[in-house]
Amino acid sequence: MAQTKRKRQTKHRGNAAGVVEARGRTGRPPSADEKKRQTREQTREARLRRRPTWKGAFLRALLAGGFMFIFLLVTQHPKHGSSLPPALYFAVIAVVLYTPGGFYVEMFLWRRRMAKLERAKR
Repeated sequence: MAQTKRKRQTKHRGNAAGVVEARGRTGRPPSADEKKRQTREQTREARLRRRPTWKGAFLRALLAGGFMFIFLLVTQHPKHGSSLPPALYFAVIAVVLYTPGGFYVEMFLWRRRMAKLERAKR
């Protein structure tokens, strides 16, 4: 007579405490979306754990200064001459002020995040 119940392919082995442990990976393989999500989360975690740098703060300030320059260049209506010098002046001032400000804000947030992770470990 044919067997109605499919037999197990791999054995479960119990240890001394009586706990049954399965050998190897027993679940289904992750799908492409699950792999992508997992990789994205790992990348995000690695990025959030990295200590802030002055170079990163400067590049962000440079980007903000560039946006400010373009905005002022487009929106400023000069009475006499060009609107280029004032826009450039304010953009440079923005980069000078945003660099340390951005660095210290990011450092504060990073320290808080690391302290939270440390508390979660305990």
